[in-house]
Amino acid sequence: RNRFKFEELFLLQLRINRMRGLKQTAFRGHSFEKVGELFNGFYHHSLPFELTEAQKQVIREIRKDVLGGKQMNRLLQGDVGSGKTVVALMTMLLAADNGAQSALMAPTEILAFQHFESIRDLLGDLPVEVRLLTGSTTKRARAEILEGLRNGQVKILVGTHALLEGDVQFQQLGMVVIDEQHRFGVAQRAKLWGKGNPVPHVLVMTATPIPRTLAMTAYGDLDQSVIGELPKGRKPIRTVYKRDAERPSVMQFVKEQIDAGGQAYFVFPLIEESEKLELKDLMAGFDMVSDWFPTPRYQLSIVHGKMKPEQKEAEMQRFKRGASQVMVATTVIEVGVNVPNASVMVIESAQRFGLSQLHQLRGRVGRGSEQSFCILLTGRNLSRDSRERLNIMCATNDGFLIAEKDLEIRGPGDIEGTRQSGMLHFKLANILHDKPLLELASLKCAELLEADPDISSAENLQLKNYILSKKGKTEWSRIA
Repeated sequence: RNRFKFEELFLLQLRINRMRGLKQTAFRGHSFEKVGELFNGFYHHSLPFELTEAQKQVIREIRKDVLGGKQMNRLLQGDVGSGKTVVALMTMLLAADNGAQSALMAPTEILAFQHFESIRDLLGDLPVEVRLLTGSTTKRARAEILEGLRNGQVKILVGTHALLEGDVQFQQLGMVVIDEQHRFGVAQRAKLWGKGNPVPHVLVMTATPIPRTLAMTAYGDLDQSVIGELPKGRKPIRTVYKRDAERPSVMQFVKEQIDAGGQAYFVFPLIEESEKLELKDLMAGFDMVSDWFPTPRYQLSIVHGKMKPEQKEAEMQRFKRGASQVMVATTVIEVGVNVPNASVMVIESAQRFGLSQLHQLRGRVGRGSEQSFCILLTGRNLSRDSRERLNIMCATNDGFLIAEKDLEIRGPGDIEGTRQSGMLHFKLANILHDKPLLELASLKCAELLEADPDISSAENLQLKNYILSKKGKTEWSRIA
């Protein structure tokens, strides 16, 4: 049984390594040899804080990738709040120093706008034109942006799926950054990939840490970087689990935090499948929170997926500038929302959320120097899995540990769709229970390829025939 499992895992590692080899030999990439005025000017004069050692290491890895004329395909993992946006910006400035344009694609308008604002604020007076393109961009602004892309004036384009449309053409696209990449289909990423010639370098980012076994399998064809530390001055978020019966004391605590100058989120799950009922549930939650935080003493904002983008943005901005102290929302605020003054996150019906989603939501607070809190509220009757998830959240802030626990609770079957690759459909092997075998298979594969890189020796003929028999079935894997 172990022998068969080993074979499955070994052959998978061989296929993954072949994909990496194909990418490196088949696609010529831009060579960014110059570290010029934009990169250096930003690093020495505009950077508002000192980079962590982990951020510096990732930037060194990226610079090495983009030097050699081969296409970069790198996965950047970093826990919520670890500073991935700054690394992405410095990567795009490196492209601009070498005469190339960059595109940053995000899955939602809220996240795209947050990236656009962050990048614009970080750049300050540096002469880099950054534009935002989403589904709600006006016709006139869109025409200006498209012209700026074609003539090379726009150096960084931030946007949503709108970047994929046929009329979005770049003069010289050299760098593609994809945020929260698991939310995009492979074909969508391929469209963006095809807008550059030679093909652009690709940096895919995720704030949902990937368990090591999954990283070795479903993501094995990408080079990987990790930002494993938070910026200086950040305090770990204190997480507690409370039952509905304790709501009065929870609300009193939130009031004290707000009266001391902080702000709070209340996040509600989308409980019903019907859109009308979802909104009804949220509005009932909004009314309940309003009863505890009456106007005019307190101002409330509300954000949900059925609002028009401009309404959503107006509410987010109200909260961001402190005009409202309480934000009532659905998981639409799960990623990208950055309000350093917000110090309390209350997650309603927390048992309905998965571990990674709970961790993402918690990451909306703790972005300033003040102590922040996350309160998980639930009813009385909880399943064993739900209780385990909540206990894990209270025990650790480490996203990588949470990802491992999530894999243990859910099992690999629920995570196989991460890259729409169908790679992990084993007959016997299980990446959760066969971790030592997977690591052995990876080691043996590396040894074989070092001794016989082209798999051309007589003793490896069967392996070569196996790989050739799979040709044509893994072309999507060339797309980061």
